[in-house]
Amino acid sequence: MQLQIQKRYYTPEEYLELEETADYKNEYRDGEIVPVTGGTTNHNKLALNFAANLKFGLKGQDYEIYIGDVRLWIPRYRQYTYPDVMVIEGEPIYTGTGKTTVMNPSLIVEVLSKSTKNYDLGDKFIYYRSIPEFKEYILIDQTKYHVMQYAKNLDNQWLLSEQISPEAVLKLSSIEFQLSLQDIYEKVNFADSED
Repeated sequence: MQLQIQKRYYTPEEYLELEETADYKNEYRDGEIVPVTGGTTNHNKLALNFAANLKFGLKGQDYEIYIGDVRLWIPRYRQYTYPDVMVIEGEPIYTGTGKTTVMNPSLIVEVLSKSTKNYDLGDKFIYYRSIPEFKEYILIDQTKYHVMQYAKNLDNQWLLSEQISPEAVLKLSSIEFQLSLQDIYEKVNFADSED
């Protein structure tokens, strides 16, 4: 006899209530609650390096920069997620009663890990593209110098650029800002990266 385990599906409201008291972060994927895997020290360094450089580079301009603890709601696909870095041009649009969940990033940065790489490059990118304000997606490999940049052009086409050299410079298309790969990968030890 084979035991069948029935999956439980949650409403967005149930998820938010559970998330308030959870010991760790979870994403919400159209009824399913999925634990967010813990990040490595390299993952943390890469996200922080990118966010810190953005914060100082955009000082005094009309941008808000958020890191991994601010939640993103994607209504079209009923997804709550925690991008590594988000940039909002102008004022954030919040959902719910608090100021923990936003809806309008123009730029999202994800640090790739072995367990999330396919999701970040596939379905998650599809979900992000449903956000009207979303213009640019940066994916950073934590195992080697490799940054992928997807930028939306005026014809609403997404164009891919890749940088693989430590001397390369990433020039953002949605914001007047550039950053060298050496600055992105500062103090990252590839020997400590996941396999």
